[in-house]
Amino acid sequence: MGWDGTFNGQPVPSDDYWFLVEYTEGDQTKEFRSHFAIKR
Repeated sequence: MGWDGTFNGQPVPSDDYWFLVEYTEGDQTKEFRSHFAIKR
């Protein structure tokens, strides 16, 4: 099941969204950056 495009029960606006995930793999800190667009 995927995300339905809502936050706190309300649809998020059509726009570009950028995100950063910081995580540890072994003893190294890594980053994953990406983006997605919501089109309604």
